[in-house]
Amino acid sequence: MTTQKSVITDEMRRLIGVESPPMVFEVDKSGIRRWADAIGDPNPIYWDEEYAKKSRYRGMICPPGYLGWPTVPQRREPDTIGPFTRRVNGGTETEFFQPIKAGETLTATSKIVDIRERQGGPTTGLMLFVNRETTFKNKRGKVVAKFRGTLISYEGPTGK
Repeated sequence: MTTQKSVITDEMRRLIGVESPPMVFEVDKSGIRRWADAIGDPNPIYWDEEYAKKSRYRGMICPPGYLGWPTVPQRREPDTIGPFTRRVNGGTETEFFQPIKAGETLTATSKIVDIRERQGGPTTGLMLFVNRETTFKNKRGKVVAKFRGTLISYEGPTGK
């Protein structure tokens, strides 16, 4: 039995836990409306500013899963690490700690929390799993949400 050398280098391991530079952005009403439209949610809390002002939130809030991504500046870090260029989303989850209102300024920092590899089937070959966590804080420094995602990169069909 032959043992394949790991594609996870010491340099890649040193990236685990390193926090990215902060990304600052404002959650805007048009982004909230676009997201609500994309997920098919007709709740007026996402659409009607006057209705939202009368709600317990006193303004438009972000729908589930929306954190202002359409307005975030381009990442300052690479999307993927390692030798493979083929990529697929391995899953995401968002944990909200309090409602996020339109007009709020958020600061996001991201870090890699785990890197692992495994052998896939004949169409994927060796696969690299990179788990990342992004923390969102409001202008008072309180954590309002955490986003966790897995990016899978892979070598592709073996021998090709």
